[in-house]
Amino acid sequence: MDALAALHNRVSIGVLADPPPDAAQRENIFRAALRAADHGNLRPWRFLVVEGEARDRLGEIYLRATEQESGAALPESQRERTLAMPLRAPLIVVAVTRLQEHPKVPFNEQRMSTAGAVQAMLTAAFAEGVGAYWRTGALAENRQVADALGLADNEEISGFIYMGTPQKAPRPAPELAVEDYFAEWKGA
Repeated sequence: MDALAALHNRVSIGVLADPPPDAAQRENIFRAALRAADHGNLRPWRFLVVEGEARDRLGEIYLRATEQESGAALPESQRERTLAMPLRAPLIVVAVTRLQEHPKVPFNEQRMSTAGAVQAMLTAAFAEGVGAYWRTGALAENRQVADALGLADNEEISGFIYMGTPQKAPRPAPELAVEDYFAEWKGA
């Protein structure tokens, strides 16, 4: 797929199944992440690839963290739902931001670099015909989840990128008018 077509038409695809991206697709998707804007060449991102039975272990991490945060065991239906969360796709990439003290690159800019890497992966996945979506939320912000995944004290989860084979054609990208979002600024 042409690069501009992928950029103009990418949408999240949430209903995913086996097979996961193959080796060539992964190479293209993962290499795209490494081209994110990166002030100071800090490379503040790293990624954990979770698939197969490791998804079950990730579900157990989610459950322990959720129950610890709530202070009580979850009802059975919610336990099952939490354990099954990582099974929504055959491949999950955990995006991690490694925050580094730097005189010219504040932490927020390092987080934005990781976000740029994730966006590049999502666009590359779309171009490769791989369904993908990015999830954040309470589990991404939960320190127990980060610790269980082996993150250092200066690292944080920037999100979970779910990837797999789309089960239906992607919806058309919404048509947005450029002029609704861009305006010329002429100074004072």
